[in-house]
Amino acid sequence: VRVGRINGQFVVNPTFPELEESDLDLRIAGTKEAILMVECGAKEVDENVMVEALQFGHQAMQPLIDIQFQMASEIGKRKREYTATAVDEELDRNVKERVSGRFDAIFEQPYDKEEQDSRLNDLRDQLLDEFAGEDDALIRGVRNAFDDAYKAFVRNRILNEGKRPDGRGTTAVRPVWCEVNVSPKAHGSGLFTRGETQVLTLSTLGTPREAQEIDSLSPSESKRYMHHYNFPPFSVGETRPLRGASRRDIGHGALAERALIPVIPDEAEFPYTLRLVSEVLSSNGSTSMASVCGSTLALMDTGVPIKSPVAGVAMGLIKQDERYTVLTDILGVEDHLGDMDFKVAGTREGITALQMDIKLKGINSDILSQALEQARLARLHILEKMLAVIPEPREEMKSHAPRIHVLHIPVEKIGAVIGPGGKTIRGIQDETGAKIDIGED
Repeated sequence: VRVGRINGQFVVNPTFPELEESDLDLRIAGTKEAILMVECGAKEVDENVMVEALQFGHQAMQPLIDIQFQMASEIGKRKREYTATAVDEELDRNVKERVSGRFDAIFEQPYDKEEQDSRLNDLRDQLLDEFAGEDDALIRGVRNAFDDAYKAFVRNRILNEGKRPDGRGTTAVRPVWCEVNVSPKAHGSGLFTRGETQVLTLSTLGTPREAQEIDSLSPSESKRYMHHYNFPPFSVGETRPLRGASRRDIGHGALAERALIPVIPDEAEFPYTLRLVSEVLSSNGSTSMASVCGSTLALMDTGVPIKSPVAGVAMGLIKQDERYTVLTDILGVEDHLGDMDFKVAGTREGITALQMDIKLKGINSDILSQALEQARLARLHILEKMLAVIPEPREEMKSHAPRIHVLHIPVEKIGAVIGPGGKTIRGIQDETGAKIDIGED
């Protein structure tokens, strides 16, 4: 279901006109018991309101789920039985016995992602040589047993000792440092680094006519704020051909764009088209939220009078039976081995964007509330680091940035400015070198 909020009241599946008045655009997927997926844009909505909206949406989907159960019982087919691939229990036991204690030695050393990965790969290769040789079936068995043991070790260490793969506590944010005005020719630039994740965002200003035209079923005909996200293979130490943007790239770019839309000034106040491009230089978890932070820095460096700075952080979850631990600012391995990737972006005042995917059958409101509160504290910490570098948008734009001047003339005189066949306006543009856009007003 989709949830809006108009004058403090939640609305299920709002219409487009209702969404114009809503300060919330929340989409939820879930089961009868719990929520599975969240995608949201909001106008600085408070964390408590967001939890209420999620609970409201979950209740709203119950009648739809009941109908699905009814359909399944009346006309549905019986599910096919699934037979799991047989596991060589002796091999599995031998591998797990051999790694017992070896992981402790690797993870107790000072954290260095490259070094840690190298030690883990060396350990796995030793086990392959010892137990598998050239036998493909044994190689698969050893790899699966090793991966299972590694996953169990990381999760148990977090749940039982509160220790993460890089040695942080569960609520700690990795070291953050920022820089602006990195590019000499971009109209604005921001470099955001959090741990091993680093994103460079470049900002370009254009005229109103350069807004992106949209031809879709939605009422929107154009957009003047665009954010694009690039994730080159070198950012994770890989090689592969560079082609067009992947679905992941497009989704991450859209999420970061949604996070900043509420703070972009109105066209009447700042009549520019804005295009931001986030280049991921290095990745170890949550590059989309680093792109949100990099975009804020780039916009402020450009001199865009944003209403409030925005930061983002990714939350994780390790859950076993009734025990669980919510993690702040997750690493790539915690995303891979954990149960949740919950991205939260916002200002000091509230949330502007959410995205959540989980690997469990659902999570309850207590976990959501804790994740949102930890995310709020982490967001404030990150904002503090960003604002220490550039406390407010620059008063003056760069000398090479375009300047827009707005002139108001009587509407009935617009035809005279254009001239027969556009002759007059073309002449003005040729003589002055300026581009002239004419609005209907």
